[in-house]
Amino acid sequence: MSETLGAQGGGSQVGGSLLEREALRYIRELIRIDSVNTGDPRTIGDGEARAARLVHAALAEVGLESEFIESTPGRGNVVARLRGAGPDGGEPERGALVVHAHLDVVPVDGQDWRYPPFGAEIHDGLLYGRGAVDMKNFAGVLVAVARAFVREGFVPQRDLVFAFFADEEAGGVWGAKWLVEHRPDLFAGATEALSEVGGFSVPIPAASASRAPDAAGAPGRHRRAYLVATAEKGVAVARVTARGRPGHGSRPTSDNPVVRVARAVAAIGDHQFPFTRTPALETFLQRFGEARGLAFAAAAADVEAELAELGFTGSLLGAGARDTASPTVLEAGSKTNVIPGVATASLDLRVLPGHEETFIDELRAVVGPDVELEVSRWIAPIASPVDAPIVAAMQRAIEADDPEGLVVPYLLPASTDNKHLSRLGIAGYGFVPLRVPDDFDVFGQFHTADEHIPVDALTFSVRVTERLLRLA
Repeated sequence: MSETLGAQGGGSQVGGSLLEREALRYIRELIRIDSVNTGDPRTIGDGEARAARLVHAALAEVGLESEFIESTPGRGNVVARLRGAGPDGGEPERGALVVHAHLDVVPVDGQDWRYPPFGAEIHDGLLYGRGAVDMKNFAGVLVAVARAFVREGFVPQRDLVFAFFADEEAGGVWGAKWLVEHRPDLFAGATEALSEVGGFSVPIPAASASRAPDAAGAPGRHRRAYLVATAEKGVAVARVTARGRPGHGSRPTSDNPVVRVARAVAAIGDHQFPFTRTPALETFLQRFGEARGLAFAAAAADVEAELAELGFTGSLLGAGARDTASPTVLEAGSKTNVIPGVATASLDLRVLPGHEETFIDELRAVVGPDVELEVSRWIAPIASPVDAPIVAAMQRAIEADDPEGLVVPYLLPASTDNKHLSRLGIAGYGFVPLRVPDDFDVFGQFHTADEHIPVDALTFSVRVTERLLRLA
């Protein structure tokens, strides 16, 4: 394998500071552990426990005490607390900060990988492997930063809780959710949390020649924005069911459940929920617009068109501007000449903060009265302050490596373990700092074949994370 860095690394050998070398080492060691989470207990091995033991041993080696917790055999979690102090050496003036990563990864079956998904190989400055982005990269960074702090004897301004969870990819049942329910003491006094999905850079385009810049002027310099997820959509599963009189396929019935479910699914597919300018989106539009020298439009249709011009950045922002209901599974009869008595459709629901009640009512109106609608597995949306001091600390941490970088809030259309921690009153933020090339879609690397990340983005990540945890 090639261990040299490509264009992003200037062709130099993998090296850097001890902190950077250790981060890369632990990232690669974690990737090499097959901790695939299929969601089916019958097909899940002990990979998460092995990964957790690696983390536990690495922290113990420098004298940082941590708890290794198997919520059920093979599902390993690790939590450690680095005690902080106030200016006078007494109790910290602020609540603890939880920094966390999950140790499980999604399957690779059915995907065509160029390099072994659990090889952690480096080619042309890119680290390949399942978890390179989601999210053994941050797990390795946190291990390296925690070790560095202990070796230095660093005392943070607040307690730092380093947490490594199992089972995030299947809802956190044996990971963050289990610990919140059975070991809330591990997070005692915590007020904020940092984890995925955010922190990665996206380009800030200058105002186009065809559109006049604001009075502030369009910046001529190349700049990057670093997205921070200050909110997340809620997640739920719904089931649409139609019941009717079964019969022979040669004699059509007026209450055929397959037809009625199909109509409901088609109605959902045709329906568009309202465009909503959440606090996170409003802040993004303001700050990103100022940085590019051109304000976004006021009308929803115009804003969506302008977001579309931003490529993958705009598609991510657009997905967080509306509630969504996606039909994903259809089930009905088993024989072509039999009209079944029941037909169902499963829906993936994503709900904006504050829309929990109105969304379900609107969805019921869309599917109509001829079918039943049952909503289950509800995980509520979350939203944290967009102007909190920790966001300002992120900005300072980024500026030391990227003076023109701009931290900008956004709403994550997916879900993270921050939702479980929110049940303890902990405000969650998605911020794994990664400086990447303008055309590199970090979010697009999640769950895909050939998952990879530039090595120098990882060294940037460990530097900024270490600096942020000193400031936060």
